[in-house]
Amino acid sequence: MGDPRSQSADPAGVARLFDPARLTQARRINKMSKTELHRKVGVSAAAIGQYERGEVRPRAETVTALADALRVPPGFFALGRPRAQVDIAEASFRRLRSTSVAQQQQATAYVEQAWELACYLEESVEFPEVDLPEWASADSADVPDPVSAAQAVRRHWSLGSEPIRHLVYQIEQHGILTVFFSMKQDDSLDEKSRIDAFSTTALPRPMIVLTPDKANDVMRHRFSAAHELGHIVLHHGRQGTDSQLERQADMFAAEFLTPRDVIANELPKRINFNRYEQISQRWGVSVASLLYRSRELDLLSESTVRRAYITLNSLPRRPMPIRDFPGERPELLKSAIDLLDGAGVNLAEIAADLQMTPRHVRRLADIDDPQPKLTLVPNQPDDPNSALPHEFMQKKERNTMGKPNKRVVQQRDDGDWEVRKPGAARASAVTQTQADGIGRARAILGNDGGGELQVRSKKGTIRAQDTIAPGNDPKSSKG
Repeated sequence: MGDPRSQSADPAGVARLFDPARLTQARRINKMSKTELHRKVGVSAAAIGQYERGEVRPRAETVTALADALRVPPGFFALGRPRAQVDIAEASFRRLRSTSVAQQQQATAYVEQAWELACYLEESVEFPEVDLPEWASADSADVPDPVSAAQAVRRHWSLGSEPIRHLVYQIEQHGILTVFFSMKQDDSLDEKSRIDAFSTTALPRPMIVLTPDKANDVMRHRFSAAHELGHIVLHHGRQGTDSQLERQADMFAAEFLTPRDVIANELPKRINFNRYEQISQRWGVSVASLLYRSRELDLLSESTVRRAYITLNSLPRRPMPIRDFPGERPELLKSAIDLLDGAGVNLAEIAADLQMTPRHVRRLADIDDPQPKLTLVPNQPDDPNSALPHEFMQKKERNTMGKPNKRVVQQRDDGDWEVRKPGAARASAVTQTQADGIGRARAILGNDGGGELQVRSKKGTIRAQDTIAPGNDPKSSKG
C-alpha cells in the first residue's frame, strides 16, 4: 500500500491533476447543487459546471475552497485512484415517486465510494468470491420465476428449508457487499430516509444498501435485505415496470425467508396472534408479513387478513433493534479494516490513501466514531469545592447500581403465559406454554445484558429462578 498520502495534498498539484468526476461525486454525496456550491466557494455556478465537464481546471485556491465546502481533503480531487461510476438507472430504488433525483444521486455516489473502499481493501484482504447461480447474470436468458429462484438460491447456498439466521452475514459470505447508508443529513435530526434500501449489479461485486434509519425493526430490515437479493439475482438490468419488479422481489423475499412447503404447515388456519408471534420469532419475519403469506398461500381469506391487519395495527409493538441480532449488520468492510489494523495499517492510513476523512471511512464501513477518553481531575486541596466531583461520582455510582435486570414468566387467568418486567404496565410477550415463555424471557435477558429470570404461578409464588448471562447462556440455575 505504500506510505499514506497526506490529507492536505498540495492544492497546486491537485489543480494540475484535477479529476472532474471527483468533484461531481463529492458534490452529489453532500446533496449539494451547483448553485449552492458556487455560493460557498465564491465562483460562478457556470464555473462549477465547467470544472465538472473538464472544460476548465480550478486554481489552487479554488481547490482548497472546494475541499472545505465539500468536507474532503484537497487530494480527493486528484487523478490516480480507482473510481467507480453508477448511474441512477443501474440501481433498484424503491419509492421512486417520492425520491428526488438529488437523493438518488447522493445514494449512488455513496455506493461508488463504498466500492472504492472495498477495492482498496481487496488489495490486501481476500474477500469472499461472488457465489450466485449461473442464471443470475445479465448474460443469462433463462431466469426462473421468483419462487423458483428463491428455492434455487437456498439450494446453491446449502441453506436447506430451515429459518435463515444471520441473513446479512450469509449474504456477505457469498460475495455480495452490504453497506449502511442513511438519507439523513448529518446536521438534521428530523429528516427521514425516503429510500428503504436499494441494490446494484453495475459494479464487479453486487452491492446491497440498507438504511440504519429502520434499525429498530430487525424484521423489516431482514425482509429489505432479502428483497434486494431478489433484485440482484432476478433483474440484473432487465426491463419491466417498477411495480412488476418490486412484486417479483417481494415474492422472492417471501419464499427465501419462509419456504412455502414448510411455512404452510406452521401457519395457523385461523387468526391466533400468539401463534403468529411465535412463528415470527422462529423465522425472523414480521407478523404482518406472515399474515400476507397466509393469504398468498390461500390459508386465510382476504377479508380475514384485512381484519387481522386492523387488529395488529392497534396492538403495542416492542422495538427489536438490529444491534441485538448479531449477523444482521454489515461486517465485511469492518472486518477487513480490523484485519489491516492487526497488520499495522490503521484506519487513518487507509483514509489517507483514499484521500477521504477517517470519519467518512468509518461511515462507509459502519464503524462507530471513537468516544472521547475522560480522565479524573486530581483534587486541589486549596479549592473548597474540590471534593464535589468525587462525591457526585459516588452518588451517581450508587444510583446506577439500582434494581437488577429481571423478567418474570407468569401464568395468566386465561391460561397463557406472559413475560413481564417487574413494575411494567404491559407484558413484553405472551405465549401459549410455559416453555415458550421461558424461552422468550431467556432471549430478552440475553439480548439485554443478562439478568434474573423467575417463573411464578398465578398467585405469584416463585416456582423457579435462573440467572441468564449475556447471549442467552444460563450461567447458573436455582430452585
